[in-house]
Amino acid sequence: MKKYTVLFVLFALPILAYLFFSSGVNNFAKLPVITPNVNELTGFSSVNQKSLQFKDKITILIFFGDNISKMEGNAFNLNEKIYDKNYNFKDFQFVVIAKKGQEQAALNLEKDLATTIDTKKWNFAFASAEKIDALFSSLNTTLKLDSDLSNPHAFIIDKERNLRGRTDEDDATKIENYGYNTSSVAELNNVMDDDVKVILAEYRLALKKYNK
Repeated sequence: MKKYTVLFVLFALPILAYLFFSSGVNNFAKLPVITPNVNELTGFSSVNQKSLQFKDKITILIFFGDNISKMEGNAFNLNEKIYDKNYNFKDFQFVVIAKKGQEQAALNLEKDLATTIDTKKWNFAFASAEKIDALFSSLNTTLKLDSDLSNPHAFIIDKERNLRGRTDEDDATKIENYGYNTSSVAELNNVMDDDVKVILAEYRLALKKYNK
């Protein structure tokens, strides 16, 4: 009897544990829409004059405002925990919102990030304070921008310009205000990573159905 008990512990329990923890992602058929019709990036510019838009892209949206250097730690957290795993997905992109005048700081940050990975999907969009405020307000959360127009939270915007996130009030891992705190490696690892997987899987499934 002891022999069979030991065998069960060694072989069955790890499999059961894996199924239990992996079910956190599989339970989401779709990541819910929180706010529809987020403002498009009209009136925002980029360093290399690249055209930027949310439409037809899966976007991780971040607000670094007028002090990019202050947010470098947040950028490196995102780069390692989210970007590194997903940047090869065709329609995936990062968009960092910054105030005009921060162009050189953005180039410096991108150069630092590029020491470990290809930063082709990191995009910096620059605009006036009024434009940045309007974009942030269109997310319709209870979060606020700091005085320097930055915020430590990242947001998932889908291809139809909808803010996506969790709404289940009974979910112990629910993210308040539907943003992900980029200062917290644990939150990026345990929550945002799962939610990004869900939305990418959603679009992969849609593409397979369309191809069929």
